[in-house]
Amino acid sequence: MTNPNSLKYADSHEWAKLADNGEIVVGITDHAQDLLGDLVFAELPEVGQRFAAKEQCMLLESVKAASDIYMPVSGEISAVNTALEDEPELINEDSFGDGWLFKIQPDNANDLEGLLSAEAYESSLDD
Repeated sequence: MTNPNSLKYADSHEWAKLADNGEIVVGITDHAQDLLGDLVFAELPEVGQRFAAKEQCMLLESVKAASDIYMPVSGEISAVNTALEDEPELINEDSFGDGWLFKIQPDNANDLEGLLSAEAYESSLDD
């Protein structure tokens, strides 16, 4: 699967999308979910929690491994995808859609510009 050009990417394999209401929607890339394998548990952050950019904010567990998920930008968790509590496999099935993880009210939406473009992210996978 190709990485949508409309998104920004962290080198730790999270994607971020600025929504019309100013929130940032966050998920993991198709590459990341593929490496993890079948997901069995998502330990979501709590709404209202604040995290700095690059700070570990949640955990995903698969049949193969556990993986920390990091904040792409600083801000406050404004929503979480509660469907993942019962269906973590949504991340495997649709990592750029129904498998989104959480939403952030960013401290500064311009911080997204510091993340990678789809092309730069894909280049980083070859390193």
